[in-house]
Amino acid sequence: MVAFKLFRKLKNGELRPLFIDRKRKLVLDSWLQADLVETKGFKVRKGWRCLPKPEADHLSKKNRVWCAVEILEVEEIERPKNQGGIWFLAQKMKIVREL
Repeated sequence: MVAFKLFRKLKNGELRPLFIDRKRKLVLDSWLQADLVETKGFKVRKGWRCLPKPEADHLSKKNRVWCAVEILEVEEIERPKNQGGIWFLAQKMKIVREL
């Protein structure tokens, strides 16, 4: 299944998660397994949080890029419309390309 995810993009070009496990280095074209990482201020959910469209009005775009991702083992979660409406919580994700 194809979905979209917003990542932090470092000056050296590396992609990193926005909030949860933010120091994790991410690589393109490789399946990434989700880890259960507790982060203060965030509900604990094991999985990569992805969206059906590259839209999340509540998030800043500064130093961030949208990427198309492939996801497996997916659960859908209802969220407020300004947070994307539906989130896909995926146990496996592969970053395909930057938009």
